[in-house]
Amino acid sequence: QVQLVESGGGLVQAGGSLRLSCAASGRSFSNYVMGWFRQAPGKERDFVAGITRSGGSTDYTDSVKGRFTISRDNAKNTVYLQMNSLKPEDTAVYYCAASTRVVVTSVPYEYNSWGQGTQVTVSS
Repeated sequence: QVQLVESGGGLVQAGGSLRLSCAASGRSFSNYVMGWFRQAPGKERDFVAGITRSGGSTDYTDSVKGRFTISRDNAKNTVYLQMNSLKPEDTAVYYCAASTRVVVTSVPYEYNSWGQGTQVTVSS
């Protein structure tokens, strides 16, 4: 399994931007579909965005379309989540995850490896 470490979270005002990074260990990073999920206090872990192995296809939950962009650099074993026009409702712990599926999936149990999470707080 691949090991994942997120970074880049923090406190930002509404309308601001953050860029999350997720660094993966191992030499097989390009074999994994990658996803970003988030979990607010008292809520379930929800899919935010996903990207295929090559980076050629992406998927987003409706609430972040047009504001968030997922990308990956397989040479650096890293996946990113650029978050613009942040809203207070984006406040959550953000997790990256790796899946051995061929296509992007929004189902948490279809991801094999998870990072420890990074807190994103958006103030109004």
